[in-house]
Amino acid sequence: MVEKESTRQLKVASQLQKDLAEIIRLKGMAHFGGALVSVSGVKISPDLSFAKVYVSIFPSAKAEAVMQTLAEEVRAIRGELGQRIAKQFRIVPELAFSLDSSLDYVEHIDQLLKK
Repeated sequence: MVEKESTRQLKVASQLQKDLAEIIRLKGMAHFGGALVSVSGVKISPDLSFAKVYVSIFPSAKAEAVMQTLAEEVRAIRGELGQRIAKQFRIVPELAFSLDSSLDYVEHIDQLLKK
């Protein structure tokens, strides 16, 4: 059974998405090998201790390298996030980055429609 996210989970996820997007934006495209990285969504556990962060990467050819960079820097990113949300939240959730391939799907559908 899939549980519906509570209002609190949705609010926390929204705030985390904004903060993580800003942290990644400040690192700049050069940090990620020229790839554009955007946070497309965040899902957070009911106890607010774990967040799954969905990122979109353009061009998608650089996705593997960017995901590797994010995996290597997850502790530093969590630390920066902690500084930003310390006044609002008791705990800083563990972060897990996941590739959001919806842009690839949209591009694929677009290509099919053009044929």
